[in-house]
Amino acid sequence: MLWAPSPVATAGSKFMSVPSPANLKRHLIAQGFELYRTLGDRVMLAERVRDNLIMDAGVSAGFDSQLSVRFVVRVQSSDFRGESPEQLFARARAAAAKSVERGYEEVGATVVPVSDPGDSARTLDTWYEVALERSVADLDELFNELRYALELNKTVGAERSG
Repeated sequence: MLWAPSPVATAGSKFMSVPSPANLKRHLIAQGFELYRTLGDRVMLAERVRDNLIMDAGVSAGFDSQLSVRFVVRVQSSDFRGESPEQLFARARAAAAKSVERGYEEVGATVVPVSDPGDSARTLDTWYEVALERSVADLDELFNELRYALELNKTVGAERSG
């Protein structure tokens, strides 16, 4: 499905349909967002690490039956050696607590092994990720929530001294 006729309010009109992927991407670019890729019914945003390098920001705009914002909070197990998966997921959820108060809901929890690029049979680390999502009413709210999600610290790490 390229678009759905769900009513979405916008600043310029009372209601409009959820934009097609191409139109949503045009709106996002016009608002200054950098795009990483489109995956299913989501446009994944990018963050610029260097002038010539962009990476997945862990933030996306959804455009299925209604507009939404999703982001992922991640904990690396190597930062918390000896902790159980339940404890690691709890750390990610705790980091997202303020977003839950803002209306985001947990939509998934995933264990992601990080493989050695030179030997895919070897696991370097494991990430424990919690995905949160919030529906939005219009494009203006979408842009505001995407900016909010991009500003969040989405990687939980151990305190390091020195």
